[in-house]
This record gives sequence, C-alpha cells and structure tokens, in this order.
Amino acid sequence: MDAKMQIGRVIQKRIPIIGWAKNYNSEKALSDLIAGITVGLTVMPQALAYATLAGLEPQYGLYSAFAGTFVYAIFGSCKDIAIGPTALMALMTYQQIVNKNTDYAILLCFLSGIVQLFMAVLNLGVLIDFISIPVTVGFTSATSVIIAASQFKGMLGLKFTSSGFLDTMSKVYKNIHETRYQDLTMSLICITVLLALRKLKDVRVSPIGVKQTKNQRYISKALWLISTARNALIVIVCSVVAYLYEASGSASPFILTGNVKQGLPPLGLPPFSTNMNNRTIGFTEMVADLGGSVVMVPVIAVLGNVAIAKAFASGNCVDATQELFTLALCNIFGSFFCSMPITGSFSRSAVNHASGVRTPIGGLYTGFMVLLALSFLTPYFAFIPKAALAAVIICAVIFMIEYEVIRPMWRSSRKELIPTFATFILCLTMGVELGIVIGVGINIVLLLYPSARPSIIVEKMNTRNGIEYILVTPGNSLYFPAVDFIKTNIDKVALDSKHQTVVVDCKFILGADFTAAKGIAAMIQEFSSRKQLLYFLNPREEVLNVFRGASLEDFRHINSITDLEKLIGDEFSSEQIRLLPENELPELREISYCDLNHRKKSVA
Repeated sequence: MDAKMQIGRVIQKRIPIIGWAKNYNSEKALSDLIAGITVGLTVMPQALAYATLAGLEPQYGLYSAFAGTFVYAIFGSCKDIAIGPTALMALMTYQQIVNKNTDYAILLCFLSGIVQLFMAVLNLGVLIDFISIPVTVGFTSATSVIIAASQFKGMLGLKFTSSGFLDTMSKVYKNIHETRYQDLTMSLICITVLLALRKLKDVRVSPIGVKQTKNQRYISKALWLISTARNALIVIVCSVVAYLYEASGSASPFILTGNVKQGLPPLGLPPFSTNMNNRTIGFTEMVADLGGSVVMVPVIAVLGNVAIAKAFASGNCVDATQELFTLALCNIFGSFFCSMPITGSFSRSAVNHASGVRTPIGGLYTGFMVLLALSFLTPYFAFIPKAALAAVIICAVIFMIEYEVIRPMWRSSRKELIPTFATFILCLTMGVELGIVIGVGINIVLLLYPSARPSIIVEKMNTRNGIEYILVTPGNSLYFPAVDFIKTNIDKVALDSKHQTVVVDCKFILGADFTAAKGIAAMIQEFSSRKQLLYFLNPREEVLNVFRGASLEDFRHINSITDLEKLIGDEFSSEQIRLLPENELPELREISYCDLNHRKKSVA
C-alpha cells in the first residue's frame, strides 16, 4: 500500500495537472480564458518578429508558439509561465543556422529537449546555480543590445546579411546612406507609441487612497488591456495602413513581411538529415555543424525558465527538475511541429500573471488562438511592415538591459562587476555562447581565489601570566591551492620571532586534503629543526582525520584556549622546552595539560 501511495505521489509530482484539476471550476476557467486570449494577442506579433530575428520564415514563429503551451498545461508547475519563442532563443538560433536551412533550427529544438531531459533524469538542475547573477546580468544585457542592433536593418529599411553584433553595426554604418525614410519614420512612431502605451497601465483614474467607483474600475481595466495588447494593436494598425496602400493600387512605401504560409505545420519527426547546396548532410554532420549550441542553448533556456518560475513563485519552492523535465518535453514535442527552440517568456509571463491566470490551462487558450491564426489569418500577416516588427522587438528587449544593478553591485561587491562586464563585452565581440562560458569561468576563478589566497591574521598575544606568543588565524579551508601560501606566511612570521611559540588557530579551517597535510608536515619539520614550538588550536575532527590518514606525525593540537595558556604559561621556560629530547616529542594525539605535567616531572 505504501509503495502504491509513493508511486502516486511521484506521478502527481511529475504530472501536476492530476493534483489541481479536481479543484478546477468555472471561475478559474473564466480567468484562464481571459489570460490566455490576452497572452495570445501578445504572442502572435512577437512570434512573427522572433522568427524573422532567427532567420526563419515568419510562420515558424507561430509553429513555435502553440505546441509548448499544450505540454506545459499538463506538466508545468508554475501557472504564470508562458512558453513559446523568445528574443533570446531566436538570437541563439540565428547564430547557429546562419547560412544553413530551417532543418537545423528544428533539429536544434529537438536536441535541446533531449539534453534537457538528460539533465532532468540526472537531477543536473544544480548546474544552473553555477551561472551567477553577475554573469546573467552581463549575458542578458549583451543579448538585449545584440537583438536591438539586429533590428536596425528592419528599422532603417536596409537589406544585408550579417553575423554578430560588430558585423551588424559595421554593415549598418556602411549602408546607412540607403536608409528608407518611410520605414524609419514608421519605426520611430511605433516605438514612441509603444513606450507611451507601456506606461498607460500605470495611469490612475482616482486619487491614491480613494476607493474607485464602478466606472473607474472599468476605465482602469480598459487602460490596462490597451497597454497589455499594445504590440498587437501596433501591428494591426500598421498592417491596415499598408493594406490600404495596396488596395488603392499604390505600391506600399514600406518593406512588408511577405507571404506567410497558411495552415498547420506538418506533423512528423524532426529532420535527422537535410539537403543543402545539392548534397545530403547526415545527422552526425548536422550535430557537428551545430557544435556547442547543442548544450548551450538548452542550458540558457532552462536558466531563463527557472528564473521566471522563481519570480512568480510568490515565495513557494520551485522544483527545478520538474521545470527541466517540462521544458524538455515542450522542445521535443514542439520539434515534431517544426518549432525552433523555446522557453518561458518573461514579458508574456508577466502579462499572464497580470491577467489573473489561475492555472496552466491558460496556455491552452493561447495555443488555440495561434492555431486559429495559422488557419485563417495568415493571408493578412503578409501586410505587416518589417519596420513595425522591428519596433516591437526593440521595445521588448531594451528593458532587459539591467543597468540598474550596477550601482548596488558597486556598493556591495565590486569584484563581481568583473564577470558582469567581461560577459557583456565578450558576448558582444565573440558571441553569446563563448561569452557566457568565459564569464562563468571568470566567476569560478573569483569564487576559488579566496581558497588559494585566504586572509591570514597575525596577532601577538599574551597569556594571563604575561608570556607572549604569536597567534596566526588563516581565513579559509586548508586545501591544496592554499597550502603553500599559508605555509610561506606562517614561516615568515616564525622566522621573524624565532624565540616565540607560534599557534595556528583552526577555527575557520573547515576541511583539508592530502596535499595540504603533506605541506603542514613539511612546515612542522622546519619548526622542529630550529627547536621552535608550533601548536594547532582547536582543529575540527574532519581535519584531524585527513592528517591521520596522511600519517602526519608530530601534529600537536590543543582543544581550547584555556589548555593553550596552561601549556604556554608552564613553569618551564621556552629554552627548557627546546631542550627536551626528540623521543619526548608528543605523538599525533591531543596534548592535554596533564600529559605535559607528567612529562615535566619525569625530566626533573
């Protein structure tokens, strides 16, 4: 019976809909419907724009926007997350498929899901913890700049192909004289209106502290809805303007999206081979062409998804493994419908949350809206100006540039600005994958540096009897990167005061290793050769076990400051202690006051 209950709990944990579906009611269904439709109005123009950003035909953005929502409704653990194409995934996809065909993007989606599933099975979600906030800030800010720069082409009405931030900016500069002022004007107007509508939801229709009337609540809701659906409104208005030009018999003055393939995507296995440049490329070669992105893309997707889940968890714990598992299924299932890599969208998740979503079922309504659009609205998508889509993307990503964290980081921990700026600059100049890898590497080096170069406090102390000794306090664990540094500093202190006892306070030494034990053995031998006393104060049992295992002899340790003062303050002078024969030196065991007192009587 217990086994059945345990299996049931595991199944409910991995398929959360089983747990909350029994309490689902019409009130929750209505809230989910409103939120799902609202997110649908947001995702459609974004999906078209992100497909263009990824170097794909516009319909692939819509293909990527529905399959994941159905999967997340069943397996997702956070009601607010809106799964689908994002600017970051689009950018990373573009960098991998540039000069390649669409099959590479679909295969990348499938492989991302497989890698995420592998990570979930092995509970490797902990690896995400190695990507710190400073690295994440540098990475997201850099990708935001790269994405915004990539839209200058559509904003200015230019035609060229580029790869990377520097190449894009160089070609924008070279082709700036070919700017189409109709597209530029539309982009600037769209950006201005989008920024204004973004603030519309914050407009108060009643004074602070005064209860709103019924009409005022309706007005507030209307303002919020207009603000939330601003992307769709802008795209619709601009498309109508372009359509009116076409209907009047005049050629549109704007560069348009062009035909969007109508109908649902074909259902089938992801492409494990492809034809390009009149030759067939096999699965192995395709994976080799994708390179490190096969690992980097899924890891970045999980990083974003878990971050969003934590942001909307309202203090509840987030099951990173479940999010990994769900995101893996979203990408694997999506690849059967020609999807590019997907993850949670922060902007759409915020819209979902603000719309009052109650369960992940809200994503179903969003998915159905996308399917309806693919079935009936695609002929009208051809009239969407690229300048309008560029404005939508730019306004979506500029607020991802996290410049506001620089000041508090400067005040609290300035060294963490190093991985932040390094990641930011390297992502811009060398590519986002290499940038984040080097950024993580720099962060790990900063993390390990204190272990290699711990702080060492040296104090001259006196016992209650006025006998002076030197107290050395290392500030970190005793592992191999630090042992030579600690040994050198203790030796320097000891050589400056050869007649005084040296005591190493082990209160901050939480662990040690074999290399450190051998280094300490060499240091003890040096102290013994010059007849200078060396004691270790209150070492932990874990440290003693390492030293015992390394057969370290002559390791003298005291368990308390009281015993230490008794030992140092003994009636024997330091010269008398130095004259003790070698066979009287204590073995590897705790030195107690009684032991030493017995030995002194024997000598006397």
